[in-house]
Amino acid sequence: MSLSLRKLPTLTILICLFYSNLIWSQNDTLVLKNKDKIIGEIKSMDRGVLTVKTSYSDSDFKITWLDIISVRSEQSYLLTLSDGRRINSSLYTKTDEVGKVTLNYNEEITTDLKNIVYIKPVENDFLSRLTASVSLGFNITKSNNLSQFSVSSDLSYTAYKWLLSGSYNSVRSNQNDVAETHRTDANVMINYFMKNDWFYSMSADFLSNDEQKLKLRSTVKGGLGKYVIHTNRLYFGGGFGLAFNNEQYTDELNTNRNSLEAYGGVQLNIFDLNDISLSTDATFFPSLTEGGRYRLDYNLNFKYDLPLDFFIKLSLSYNYDSKPVEETSNSDYVFQSSFGWEFN
Repeated sequence: MSLSLRKLPTLTILICLFYSNLIWSQNDTLVLKNKDKIIGEIKSMDRGVLTVKTSYSDSDFKITWLDIISVRSEQSYLLTLSDGRRINSSLYTKTDEVGKVTLNYNEEITTDLKNIVYIKPVENDFLSRLTASVSLGFNITKSNNLSQFSVSSDLSYTAYKWLLSGSYNSVRSNQNDVAETHRTDANVMINYFMKNDWFYSMSADFLSNDEQKLKLRSTVKGGLGKYVIHTNRLYFGGGFGLAFNNEQYTDELNTNRNSLEAYGGVQLNIFDLNDISLSTDATFFPSLTEGGRYRLDYNLNFKYDLPLDFFIKLSLSYNYDSKPVEETSNSDYVFQSSFGWEFN
């Protein structure tokens, strides 16, 4: 019995540590416009939607950020403001400042909650900074026995001052009396963020397209970009710079091309539409070394979110080349419908 009594203080300490850790992980407090209060752990906020984990629900809560009037958390977060500033700070709404939040950024500053457009807990583990999604599609028609299989995926890693992202998309089509056609594109990009929503951008794009007899187009580009609008409802911005383009074709001459191009592009991302998000971008490439040649890349993505991080996605990609190789089309497009899952 005396041995059990000696162990009792140790057991008590362990129990206290367990409960203190549970309370710590559940000490973020949110108050909504309808006065509901939610206590849990803030996981992230992106594209106007806050994700909160609680002890009384098996699934995370998804809350529209603009529906929140008060937040209190002692966690440290990576925050992005609508004016482009990126801050490491906790979040705290003072009693008499509903709709605002106080941040510790060199000095204490207070701003409207609506001015915060991105929240991510600052953690050292790799997975907490990673976002990924993959979707698959399959279409078949009885006429000519046409079948089409598509894969669409993307991956991103967010750090304090930079963002690394990549994507891979592939479409394969089979039809009676017609050779199988392939279209594959991939991208790797890194953005380094500066003040006032400016950023440096470096990327490498790859495209293989049977329709245009394009064995491989590799485009490496670098330049400057800026978000003109950066809110909890949408992102709108653009960029410009220089690109080096290398092309290998499967025509009779096995044509190879190298060219230096300028580029300019715009991007729009709308996400304050309940479970619907819409993104579109266009990039124009006038050649600096091939007179009269220019290219255009255009993308449109429509996504509908389902429970458990599943989604339905519709995508359109279009490519135009004013001077294609002989006996090939100057344009090509692909439309994809797919079902997928997202990790974040």
